[in-house]
Amino acid sequence: MSKLFEPTTVGNISLSNRVAMAPLTRNRSPGAIPNDLNVEYYRQRATAGLIVSEGTAISHQAQGYADVPGLYLPEAIEGWKKVTAAVHAAGGKIVTQLWHVGRISHTSLQPDGGKPVAPSAIAAKSKTYILNADGSGAFAETSEPRALDLSEIPGLIEDYRHAARAAIEAGFDGVEIHAANGYLLEQFMRSNSNQRTDAYGGSIENRIRLTIEVVDAIVKEIGADRTGIRISPTTPANDVSDPDPAAVYTALVEKLAGFDLAFIHVIEGATGGPRDVLPFDWKALKAAYRAKGGKGTWMVNNGYDRAAALEAVEGGYADVVAFGRPFIANPDLVRRLKEDTAWNEVEAATLYGGGAQGYTTYPTLA
Repeated sequence: MSKLFEPTTVGNISLSNRVAMAPLTRNRSPGAIPNDLNVEYYRQRATAGLIVSEGTAISHQAQGYADVPGLYLPEAIEGWKKVTAAVHAAGGKIVTQLWHVGRISHTSLQPDGGKPVAPSAIAAKSKTYILNADGSGAFAETSEPRALDLSEIPGLIEDYRHAARAAIEAGFDGVEIHAANGYLLEQFMRSNSNQRTDAYGGSIENRIRLTIEVVDAIVKEIGADRTGIRISPTTPANDVSDPDPAAVYTALVEKLAGFDLAFIHVIEGATGGPRDVLPFDWKALKAAYRAKGGKGTWMVNNGYDRAAALEAVEGGYADVVAFGRPFIANPDLVRRLKEDTAWNEVEAATLYGGGAQGYTTYPTLA
């Protein structure tokens, strides 16, 4: 049997195999509260060694898409308890992805119809999904954001800390900090979206500061062995860019190495798109992390098929391989990988943009 299907440990989380289900926004939680649909969806996919939940908003301000779940309401925590219990009963493990979208939002989704927040008051050339007055869904240009005031940063970090504690209360095995795909933490790290002149802007050290402070707060709250992070060094998702991503992300992983995190989840290339969108030495990034003493599980993602996943794990390049879109149409993907049987194709109607995000019903096991 391939090493891909052997048990492993990620932080303090024991996995039955090295196949992870990547986060997939599903927009099925009206009022930001998970429901029975979420329970069944995740239960069906519990044979993954590790499930990373859909992006879950840490606060009302963090919301950027209609009907995505949160962790800031008591009812949401109760809803997630049903999800985590179902996954555990089926033998699986699940962590939640802590999400703040920053400027990728719309005034209709914000508290009191306010502007979304961002490192700088620069609108993203992107769209989000909102609800019309009649309850129908629609895509809309993201709203112009306002720059976070320096005095607001401690409260923002506190929102992350509080959400991490809520995740554990809800029964999750840990958390994944979402620092990828052009959302708030990555907006701070990328130079085109961060034009601040204070301690959180300018130099690379300053631009990665918020991410490191969030990691530090969460690690102190729930432990490094239950904390992971997702990064996307070359993705252009949601209108982020930087002239030297290698320098930014090498500095980031070298700092992360000091936390002994459970895992580093790396999107290689454009999120949901080509792997070669920009030249980047992925092996060098991992080497930089290991050279500074980083021991966390190295999880890779983006466009992996069975052969590439087997090679990555057998060759020691990756510890865990995450699959996103294939899990939408193949709840039993681990079985199909083991038996080398065909995968169902993902219907385009279940996706939007370049990401695995959908609004239609999902396949069920026969």
